[in-house]
Amino acid sequence: MHKRPALSAIPEKPPRKQQQRSIRTKQKLLNAALEAFSENGFKGTSTRNIADRAGVHHPLITYHFRNKDELWRAAVDRIFTEFNAALAAAAKAQAGECPKARMSALIRAYVHYAAGQPALHKIMVQEASRPSQRLDWLIDTHIRPLFDAAVEEIKVLQELGVAPPGDTKLLFNMIRVSSGALLALSLEFKGTSGIDMYQPGRLDELADMIISVFLPGDIEEE
Repeated sequence: MHKRPALSAIPEKPPRKQQQRSIRTKQKLLNAALEAFSENGFKGTSTRNIADRAGVHHPLITYHFRNKDELWRAAVDRIFTEFNAALAAAAKAQAGECPKARMSALIRAYVHYAAGQPALHKIMVQEASRPSQRLDWLIDTHIRPLFDAAVEEIKVLQELGVAPPGDTKLLFNMIRVSSGALLALSLEFKGTSGIDMYQPGRLDELADMIISVFLPGDIEEE
């Protein structure tokens, strides 16, 4: 009589491989979503277009995300988590240094991250064009905490005579636009002025110029 193999002997697909494939699919969808939302905005992007960009079947979007809004928020969460990690690493590297050195390091990290991930500012520009619950969520969840912390740092630099006097919030917005939004317009810059922001050394040149313009003073050693 043929003996049926024990259940433990029946080969099964390792769940770890399934889990890894699911993670890869989700990452592909998030990458495609960032690209699509930054180029076309929320309303101009369809979940089918995102699936096509990711090279996956459309039903997999609803498997991983309930709807387009949830996918948008997940994509934004990821890009800001990476951005904040880059800023935190820069701040940690300058721990114990003077306030100007710390802010300079943050500006450099800001410039380099924005260059590597232009969707960061493109999505903000897309959402800032009209009032929406997404814009409110983006501000409250990600932008305002960064904004408030940076403004306090810049106030200290103004008191030390490093940063120019004036409205601190306006000053930070000028630094923020120079550090990131300029790179979101890199194609236009190249067309109008011939400046290629991705030439070797150009990003460091931009960061140096931002620091010299907005943090022109020096801290006097006691």
